[in-house]
Amino acid sequence: MNDPRVLTGIGVSPGSVIGPAYIVQWGLPDVPHRAVTAEGVPGELKRLRDAIAAVKDHLQELKRRTAEVAGPSQAKIFDTQILMLEDPEFLGAVEGLIEDNQLSAERAFEYQTLEMRALWEQSDSPTLRQRRADLAGIGIRVLHRLLGRSVEDVLTRPGATPVIVFTRELTPGLTVEFDREHVAGFASVEGTRTSHAAILAHGLGIPCVMGLVGGLDRVRQDGIVILDGTRGTVIIDPTPQEIADAEVVADRRRRLEVELEEVVDQPAITVDGIRVSLRGNVDLPEELDAAATHGAEGVGLLRTEFLVLGRAELPGEDEQAAYFQRVAQRFPGQPVVVRTYDLGGDKFPAAFRPPREANPFLGWRAIRVCLDEPDIFRTQARAVLRAQIEGNVQLMLPLVTSLEELYRARELIAESSDALRQEGVEAAQTVPVGVMIETPAAALLAEEFARESDFLSVGTNDLTQYTLAVDRGNARLADRFTPFHPAVVRSLQQIVDAGRAAGLEVSVCGEMASDVRAVLLLLGMGYRVLSVSPPRLPLVRWLLRRLDHGAAESVAAEVSKASTTGRVIELLREGIADLVDADLLSLA
Repeated sequence: MNDPRVLTGIGVSPGSVIGPAYIVQWGLPDVPHRAVTAEGVPGELKRLRDAIAAVKDHLQELKRRTAEVAGPSQAKIFDTQILMLEDPEFLGAVEGLIEDNQLSAERAFEYQTLEMRALWEQSDSPTLRQRRADLAGIGIRVLHRLLGRSVEDVLTRPGATPVIVFTRELTPGLTVEFDREHVAGFASVEGTRTSHAAILAHGLGIPCVMGLVGGLDRVRQDGIVILDGTRGTVIIDPTPQEIADAEVVADRRRRLEVELEEVVDQPAITVDGIRVSLRGNVDLPEELDAAATHGAEGVGLLRTEFLVLGRAELPGEDEQAAYFQRVAQRFPGQPVVVRTYDLGGDKFPAAFRPPREANPFLGWRAIRVCLDEPDIFRTQARAVLRAQIEGNVQLMLPLVTSLEELYRARELIAESSDALRQEGVEAAQTVPVGVMIETPAAALLAEEFARESDFLSVGTNDLTQYTLAVDRGNARLADRFTPFHPAVVRSLQQIVDAGRAAGLEVSVCGEMASDVRAVLLLLGMGYRVLSVSPPRLPLVRWLLRRLDHGAAESVAAEVSKASTTGRVIELLREGIADLVDADLLSLA
């Protein structure tokens, strides 16, 4: 029976803390109706501009404070909100409501904020949905300023006892409004792992759980709670035994963190001398510093969708080249694998008018979009060729299912190289081209792709989804979405065997590479390159340095014979327990 005292959400910043709940009502204020005459319009416009200027100054101050406690990379998160306040289209719409409809400044700003929020909530773009908290952050601040209130009027500061802040939507600004010594943890009803507030909480080292649906209705002000940002849970009114157990877990987790810190600069070499290269998956520019700090040996998956989502027009060649060069300079001499736009499905930029499709994940997406719109692909290929002169930049093609797609992509890259040379633009003549294996079709053709590619990389998220015909975003099917299904496991073995037979590097860049059980399996199968989210790099390195390759091979051989998911997981659990301190690993 489920315990009603236990709330389950998404752990976005690790750590376990105990303390009183501190509920913060941080939302858009009620805006009273106020009539404005034509003569009063100029005054309302001035009030709007003054409020925006004051909020921008405050955001700059929050950015400065964040840079001091979390570093300049984390501080850049506030640039998004500042840019929103400078967006001429948004501000023009607000001013238009004041001038044309004679609305008060606060009513016009509220209307436009709610309008944009509703538009973003309906969007298929996860990036736009994640930016709702940034929009809410500026909306709250500007409206309170227009209503004559300051942040201090809205937020009551907690006392000396560190508290666990609960709110409906955690914004980046709210994350740093309180002094760090007064906040032990954060919890919110809304939010995702990749939201700016989540990234900031992680950078500040404050445990955080998001996605606690119904949490505010069940938590009481000043009531004691246990928040576990690693597991994504909150226990309301814990028993003395639960508090004692949580304190033991916190002590053990601190021990693990010390051990992880000790291996950050160490190579990932098994006890019997097998070297594994660990790279970082990077979604957003602010993750680059985290990847480097956690010892990434390059970037195994540089997603490029952030360049286009939420924008009215596609980025040009210069902007893309500058970004790719910046990443290459951040990881000199190490591989930087740029994945071409994986548009479609749930990711289409505002500049596109995608077709309505009954099943967009089986429709016009990824490499299909890029090859059908060759100018988009050429622009990105030219940017990569220009960045190649700064380092080891490589190009990876997503959702390829046929050799014809690979051949056509190579033709477009060659055309782009010729054009750059004729224009006298400094650029590399060619770039290594790899294929993402993430469909059953690509897995079955792994030998052919290995002969025609420079490297292979397995996207286990989509490979699992398409192999099992299970929507990975469907909560009802969550227990059926598993990379440990025998069909997925056998595909993984087939892919690495094909790549190694051709002398190619074969990596795994999906979430599976961050799973401690999967690390044992992938090592035993023969994978020597893993690309994981930056925060998981220390754990994967720590684990690999405790594994025995020979033992991993034996486990993988047994797993290959398993015919059920349960048996696969059982074998991996037993294999891990034989090699690593299970008590410590249970905290990961």
